[in-house]
Amino acid sequence: MALQCRLSGATFQSLKLATIPISSSSSRFIFRTLPKTLNLALFSRHSAPKAPPFSVLIRNLSAPAVAAAPAAETSDIKVVKPQWNAAIDFKWIRDNKEAVAVNIKNRNSNANLELVLQLYDKMLNLQKEVERLRGERNNVANKMKGKLEPSERQKLIEEGKNLKEALTTLEEDLVKLRDELQIEAQCIPNLTHPDVPIGWEDSSKLRNMVGSPRKFDFPVKDHLQIGKELDLFDFDAAAEVSGSKFYYLKNEAVMLEMALVNWTLTEVMKRGFTPLTTPEIVRSSVVEKCGFQPRGENTQVYSIEDSDQCLIGTAEIPVGGIHMDSIVAESALPLKYVAFSHCFRTEAGAAGTATRGLYRVHQFSKVEMFILCRQEESDMYHEELIKIEEDLFSSLGLNFKILDMATGDLGAPAYRKFDVEAWMPGLERYGEISSASNCTDYQSRRLGIRYRPSESPSTTSKKGKTNLAATKFVHTLNATACAIPRMLVCLLENFQQEDGSVIIPHPLRPFMGGVEAIYPKSR
Repeated sequence: MALQCRLSGATFQSLKLATIPISSSSSRFIFRTLPKTLNLALFSRHSAPKAPPFSVLIRNLSAPAVAAAPAAETSDIKVVKPQWNAAIDFKWIRDNKEAVAVNIKNRNSNANLELVLQLYDKMLNLQKEVERLRGERNNVANKMKGKLEPSERQKLIEEGKNLKEALTTLEEDLVKLRDELQIEAQCIPNLTHPDVPIGWEDSSKLRNMVGSPRKFDFPVKDHLQIGKELDLFDFDAAAEVSGSKFYYLKNEAVMLEMALVNWTLTEVMKRGFTPLTTPEIVRSSVVEKCGFQPRGENTQVYSIEDSDQCLIGTAEIPVGGIHMDSIVAESALPLKYVAFSHCFRTEAGAAGTATRGLYRVHQFSKVEMFILCRQEESDMYHEELIKIEEDLFSSLGLNFKILDMATGDLGAPAYRKFDVEAWMPGLERYGEISSASNCTDYQSRRLGIRYRPSESPSTTSKKGKTNLAATKFVHTLNATACAIPRMLVCLLENFQQEDGSVIIPHPLRPFMGGVEAIYPKSR
């Protein structure tokens, strides 16, 4: 039962890839211990629709550290033990069950709140019984220390033995119950900002529109035709080598990718972000703690078979793991990172003209922003992230709109999410090029990232020891600064010229060695 809970909804789908010889130097995934096959499991954020019509406190859907693992209600039921435990505030969930229930419904989550509450009550009752028996056992042990008649001592020995056996059974049941409670509670999505519109994607609210679609006085080409005529990429060769939705970039397209990465990093670093490159293979547990389901239905993750590792779908995952299981000094907050990585997604179910070419691919380069901050500051940094995105895309001369996404489009970790959609003339529609999410403490409670308030008054115990202020979980935020393939789509289609050339936006030219335009090779 517990295993049916899907944070992102998903049953394991696998597609075995052919074994890659270790001697093959062409693959960037050749390790000495590379598994025999790669497993294609589908990677996606736990989805959820409709936003709560009430102002819900940003409180722990994972709370003060709680240790648990998936379990069963009775000792004779086999339970799968969770690999990790979220710090879930079960008492808060119970005390605010109406608000949590509405939030689960609005986000279209399959979390079973009633079961969570039932398991929590059972756990509390079982804990009390365990504590009672421990008390009786201690009483028996204390009595054994005194002078006793042999018959009385034997009676206490028997009583102690019976208490030990009963206690062992109850403690085993308690572990299983905590495990099952943990697994079920991990299905509950984050709370939702009260201003988020309730409904599916079409209920999302327009926040801002920047620029207007360019008017062309010649037939518009899509990026596939432009790329073919300018010899910028090769999908056919990549399909033979790797499969569909892979590609080779060539000539100026390679320079343009490097220019976009370097320009984006330079601009974001000016705002106080620390640059990173990240591991592109991470443990499955880290993927899960960040709110993704590596082995679920509709997941977008490539999992490595016979291992506990996955290819990353975004740098958000390895960056989120940097401070895992640590207490950060409050004076160090906010921690701002801008990370470059390659990303890998199965893109299961994607088809049609709107997803062809570079728009939806299995592997791509991306620059990601990530912030860890104090709890009261996350809304402010969410605004900062979307402002950075707006500045970057405006400086490139793009026409785009910013949407406050409805509950139905929020992944389980997101408290609120803004999407940026840019006009793509060749596709004749707006396409998503970026998003910015405030995940509050949803990820940090799973990753174990806390800070200790420095200004909170500390207390002194009777023994003269100073008691430090209680730690708090940081809030985490993430935003895409530049997803290369979709940015290439925008630039090629918006800046195409009648003579077949493509103008390079001014900010990128210094990063392309002064190249101002891409011309057909016949010139």
